[in-house]
Amino acid sequence: MSPFHLAWPTTDLQKTRTFMETVLEARVGRTSDRWVDFDFHGHQITAHLVEENASAHRNPVDGKQIPAFHFGVILSWSDWEALSERLHGLGIEFEVGPYIRFAGEVGEQGTFFIREPGSDTALEFKTFRNFDQIFAS
Repeated sequence: MSPFHLAWPTTDLQKTRTFMETVLEARVGRTSDRWVDFDFHGHQITAHLVEENASAHRNPVDGKQIPAFHFGVILSWSDWEALSERLHGLGIEFEVGPYIRFAGEVGEQGTFFIREPGSDTALEFKTFRNFDQIFAS
């Protein structure tokens, strides 16, 4: 699988860098005074410093208000559970707490959302019971 690249805006580059490094344990790559690259589970993501951030729009999904703009990673079930427990232990506030979607059905998955505090961007962490069903409908 090829790694992807994603860039997002932040109004506080240092806060974003600290969160990504210490909370999500993303390795820092190239940097400048206006952007920072991170190794995010083998993918290149880049935070860009901006003066003003747009507010996040939301869509209803499963009776929850899901941030329309978000990105994340799909983890193994055990890594997803461990990260959820670690974030809870660190006192990180969940935008949408961990829950299971499509329980017992095709595409059963766990998901939760947190906010990256430098940009207020939503990050989603997912897992699937069966990775072969990631795109199943």
